[in-house]
Amino acid sequence: MSELKKWFELPIGCTNIEPGSSLNNITAGWRVFTPVIDEKKCTKCYLCWAFCPENAIKIADDGFPKTDYRYCKGCGICSNECPAKAITMIRQEV
Repeated sequence: MSELKKWFELPIGCTNIEPGSSLNNITAGWRVFTPVIDEKKCTKCYLCWAFCPENAIKIADDGFPKTDYRYCKGCGICSNECPAKAITMIRQEV
């Protein structure tokens, strides 16, 4: 497998001329907030997974949602949709 591209290596204007290539482009470099899932509060309702616009949340073998931080852009939708308030958005240090 080839090395994944960073956000600054994407084509100018973010035009992606390679259909189906989103896995080849790591887009998390512009994330300001990072979602952190508290498994003690998580009820495994999977609303975070259902609403994630980037498909950055996967369901692990233990049934808990896990964030793939290579693709998470930190939009906070998962946190907003979580009825158990199990996802906290943490501001990244610069």
